[in-house]
Amino acid sequence: MNNLKLEAVLNKLLSPHLIKDYCPNGLQVEGKAEVKKIVTGVTACQALIDRAIEEKADALVVHHGFFWKGEAAEIRGMKFRRIKALMDNGINLYAYHLPLDVHSEIGNNAQLAKLLGFDVLGGLEADNPKSVAIHGQLEEPLTGEELAARIAMTLHREPLHIGDNAPAEIKTVGWCTGGGQDFIELAAQKGLDAFISGEVSERTTHIARELGIHYFGAGHHATERYGVKALGEWLVQEHQFDVTFIDIDNPV
Repeated sequence: MNNLKLEAVLNKLLSPHLIKDYCPNGLQVEGKAEVKKIVTGVTACQALIDRAIEEKADALVVHHGFFWKGEAAEIRGMKFRRIKALMDNGINLYAYHLPLDVHSEIGNNAQLAKLLGFDVLGGLEADNPKSVAIHGQLEEPLTGEELAARIAMTLHREPLHIGDNAPAEIKTVGWCTGGGQDFIELAAQKGLDAFISGEVSERTTHIARELGIHYFGAGHHATERYGVKALGEWLVQEHQFDVTFIDIDNPV
């Protein structure tokens, strides 16, 4: 498939034009015109780029790409080495940030819900049809310790669990993969029993304790593996691409 047609296909699926984001979504670095072999991964770090080169990929599709709002504009140092490696090898870089978080089927939040056995009820921000955070319910109530164990087993990472003053059983839960910890107050205001995010801040502990809600910090990378992986699987099923998902370890 032509690289610009592939961008159009991805844009049609993920609708980045409907979401205000902190970076450009779509084709960020242009490579060879014809795309057959695709590598997917969470972040366009040097290690993932090197693996894409080893795989002789024509394209790299990621959740965390380049050119973030507020970052230095100069292409030098680490950014230069990454972009040069892509360009020297003709690899197209496609990145989808918030559009890949919020997609109702293959998005990071939807995939996390599927993995953890949550029934999705809707966006946590009631007035935002593209709410990044969502909420739902468990099929059967769990204790905080039981939900922590489920998260650990599913994501292969022990979560941080703050359960002081929280309900004995968890029936309702809100979540936002990645850096969504500040939605915890909204989750508490809505009367949810628990909230899960990838990252945690110092203030999150105090908020959870004082508002009486379970909090689980499950890891930014750990909670965001699954959207881009699902996107790659969709490209295989719908467009017969050769796709390989590569997970570059990240404990954060």
